[in-house]
Amino acid sequence: MTTAYYSTVLDYPLETVWSLIRDFNNYPAYIEGVSESLIEDDRGGDEVGAVRRFCYLGSSVRQRLAIHSDDACLLTYAGLDPLPFPSAAAPNAVSPTAYEGTLHLLRIIEGNRTFIEWSVALDPAPQDAERWHALFQSWIPDWTNSLARALARRGG
Repeated sequence: MTTAYYSTVLDYPLETVWSLIRDFNNYPAYIEGVSESLIEDDRGGDEVGAVRRFCYLGSSVRQRLAIHSDDACLLTYAGLDPLPFPSAAAPNAVSPTAYEGTLHLLRIIEGNRTFIEWSVALDPAPQDAERWHALFQSWIPDWTNSLARALARRGG
């Protein structure tokens, strides 16, 4: 088991950031590279157990919303299928891996900003752990920067 982790400060109020990410189906609105998202079985985007199917960088991905808390501004999602390693990033075959991600927001009083931490726990084959960790360690800051750009487009 390995965990990729990234945290930063967003120059937007907590309520503004949470309003964008709290709907599990809103991924295309703040993650560049996600071309579509659909919640299966007519479930709500804030309903624990909801399954979203989305396309990220040409790959179809399914995730289940495992934890959703408006009080804690926290959501956790679990991959339903092992995630395949992107072939362009790794010409040698890498085993698919199971994963679980968590986004957590905290209010920063000074400046009315938001602290965001995003982690992804991965369960890869031992020989692939370093490559999976490196990939997610590069992706999470990209996703967080994408979120910041989406907030800027909305005007904060």
